[in-house]
Amino acid sequence: MKRHFLLAGALAAWFVVSAQVGQAAPAASGARNPDTGVTQTSGVQGDEPGPEARDEDAWDEAASGDDAWGDTDWGDDDWEGDEWEEDDWEEPAGSPWTGFVELAYGQRFARDPAVGRYATLGEARWRIERSWAPGANRIDFRGDAVGDAVLGEFDPELRELAWGRSFGRSDLRIGRQVLTWGTGDLLFLNDLFPKGWVSFFIGRDDEYLKQPANAIRVTTYTDAVNLDLVAMPLFESDEYLDGERLSFFSPQAGMIVAPDPPLEGDEPSASLSNTEWALRAFRTLGGNEFAVYGFSGFYHQPSPVGPGGSLAFPELQSLGASWRRPLGPGLFNAEVSRYWSVDDRAGTNPSVPNDQERYLVGYEWEAVTHLTVGFQAYLERTRDYDALLANSPWPQFEVEENRWWLTNRLTWRTRQERVIWSLFTFYSPTDRDYYLRPQVSWRWDDHWSLAAGGNLFGGDADHTFFNQFQDDSNAWVRIRFNY
Repeated sequence: MKRHFLLAGALAAWFVVSAQVGQAAPAASGARNPDTGVTQTSGVQGDEPGPEARDEDAWDEAASGDDAWGDTDWGDDDWEGDEWEEDDWEEPAGSPWTGFVELAYGQRFARDPAVGRYATLGEARWRIERSWAPGANRIDFRGDAVGDAVLGEFDPELRELAWGRSFGRSDLRIGRQVLTWGTGDLLFLNDLFPKGWVSFFIGRDDEYLKQPANAIRVTTYTDAVNLDLVAMPLFESDEYLDGERLSFFSPQAGMIVAPDPPLEGDEPSASLSNTEWALRAFRTLGGNEFAVYGFSGFYHQPSPVGPGGSLAFPELQSLGASWRRPLGPGLFNAEVSRYWSVDDRAGTNPSVPNDQERYLVGYEWEAVTHLTVGFQAYLERTRDYDALLANSPWPQFEVEENRWWLTNRLTWRTRQERVIWSLFTFYSPTDRDYYLRPQVSWRWDDHWSLAAGGNLFGGDADHTFFNQFQDDSNAWVRIRFNY
């Protein structure tokens, strides 16, 4: 609640400042784990926004429907080439404030006995956004006001408030911003920035899978290699499964539960030693896009590692690499990562995720006109597996040592691309469970759009990752007015 008041205050203060600045500015020429009861999301990583998502923030490098792989132009950040050196404020004709108003509703196919209700989504959302370019600077703001009928809450959400500037061959950006990188389609091995898992599973716009963080980002371009360095001094957890809206499997209880009160982890305090760091070095050579990654920080979902078994966020370090290139009629990508659990190097503490290796290969192409097809194979290998089973109080519920996921994306654009049909499928041959994401979006005109879809879960055993959400399968619909 305190955070909500702070966000509301920040929004109010920003409106006052922007109004004063707008009055003072000259007129522009033409007047945007184990399993605690908390489910580790494992390799299902950030929803790469599909065709229905049209996030125009160049710094949110999430993929659009025209680039299902995301982050394609690694060496061509949109800040490079912006004409920031002009003295006047640059604003488009008409109102400088843009955004949308959206109504969304989602419901389970049957009542969830653990949560005790049918509804999964019931929101009225108002988005406002604006950008300023005073001199060599740039300021971006995006904020939401959300009325949530399911939980009976009203929440202001500050999605972005960041200042940026170019210095020679470097770009600096400071403030609240959405961060993402990597090559996977809904499988981000090296993207360890905050994610919105609840939003992902209930039918909010794909944009909301990427959660904002308070960060300092420096991107430097050189002839040899380009570098991206991100520092996050204020820890921001995932929007993890806590039982408030969705149920999940608890190994302690041996069944699917929805804790009341909801689970809550003790977040790391703000300090220099707890600052999270992420690094990417990237370059394109002969049509091949190469990148290496590093991360030092925390898991963004809690485990029972605090005093007395309370929920906290274990330390995490990782290294990884990716490769992407045109191949035949489409795009090929490969990515690897290695995770180290700093708090349990030997893998003997079942409350802390074991070290892991993760591997991904994928391919996407236009099979016929307007029909795009993508496939991925993902392997998640848990290290020190014998030690994990020997020390786990519930070895029968532990993840497989080598867990495979296969994914498939189908995207069909019709009616001059005003109607887009899509289906994303996860299937695990080792867990024998699945997750289907059908969706259709219809853009009526420049202002009105409609989207509808579902989140369908199933499998053999209650404790596997996707099948634990079997009672949360739902359908949803959203209608939006852009202004």
